[in-house]
Amino acid sequence: MPDGGEQFSVKVHRSIDAIGRDAWDACAGAADPFLSYAFLEALEASGSAIDDTGWLPQHLALQDEHGGVLAVAPLYLKNHSYGEYVFDHGWAAAYERAGGHYYPKLQCAVPFTPATGRRLLLRPDAPPAAADALIAAMIELARRHKVSSLHVTFPTEAEYAQFGAAGFLGRLGQQFHWENDGYRDFDGFLEALNSRKRKQIRRERRDAMASGLDIEMLTGDAIKPHHWDAFFRFYMSTSDRKWGSAYLTREFFDLIGKRIPDRILLVMAKKGDRYVAGALNLIGADTLYGRNWGCLGDYPFLHFEACYYRAIDFAIERGLARVEAGAQGQHKIQRGYLPCHTYSAHWIRDTNFSEAVADFLRRERRALDRDMAELEAELSPFKTVAE
Repeated sequence: MPDGGEQFSVKVHRSIDAIGRDAWDACAGAADPFLSYAFLEALEASGSAIDDTGWLPQHLALQDEHGGVLAVAPLYLKNHSYGEYVFDHGWAAAYERAGGHYYPKLQCAVPFTPATGRRLLLRPDAPPAAADALIAAMIELARRHKVSSLHVTFPTEAEYAQFGAAGFLGRLGQQFHWENDGYRDFDGFLEALNSRKRKQIRRERRDAMASGLDIEMLTGDAIKPHHWDAFFRFYMSTSDRKWGSAYLTREFFDLIGKRIPDRILLVMAKKGDRYVAGALNLIGADTLYGRNWGCLGDYPFLHFEACYYRAIDFAIERGLARVEAGAQGQHKIQRGYLPCHTYSAHWIRDTNFSEAVADFLRRERRALDRDMAELEAELSPFKTVAE
């Protein structure tokens, strides 16, 4: 594949293991735990993201003329739209009503993970043309599979622009993130809030512990199999209530616990000698990522304490720049997590359908930007200049 004077070749792999840990991690780097070989291979080895669950790996490896891996991309052939957090069910239904077949489709993503991160994973010494070559390879694979579409979810803003330049449709989403403004501790963060919100958060934290709960913040070797046993019960209970089925298997948690223990923060709530709730976070170079939460029983404000306030505590202690608390949740705003954009890029093979989706996205972007501005203006807990 010639590009700008460079000579590349591309291989498609049905498992990340076929690329190998060293080659993958040399491209992915160490900053983002979700992009690591250990995390992605755990999804496959545990049976969580495999062909049988509708996630057939099609990982791309871009090679130089000597066979060295210059860049990789996590890519999957999918026969559904579950576990993505960028919702295209309406697009699928419309295309099917028009007589088309929306599935299978190609998905460039970290399965079950609504966290922004790189999707074009270039080795630090890769030539600049490697990114464009990787995008071209994705499109070529989509054409060869004759899929309806190719979707890149939660790329960085810079990659979002790159995909747009390659002809992808851009879509904006919304999440709520907490930013560390150099706070010395949690009270320092509270001082940045208006008095009413400050009092509310202090009351919530007090009331969350009023049931006689203890909370453990576990990382590394402190996380034992019995913690995962308890957490998996919480995870399954929440999955049954919200989605009807769980995406992640019990083995997945064992694997990441063994492979990347120092990248995990497990917040476990205990009443007496029994664990009753837990929140799973992954630790990046500058970000704490909140991922899964589960609870057995009704404990007022415990969700806020375990998922939001303890995450802030940890981020301040570790000097992390932000907390990404996962998808959805306007209630996060009043707790210091402000709205921000997320990104996705979409290549659609059918020209007429692509034009219809592009029109929808233009209208969606205008509405989203208006809603984000109104939410922050009306609900932000931070002091105004006048205060």
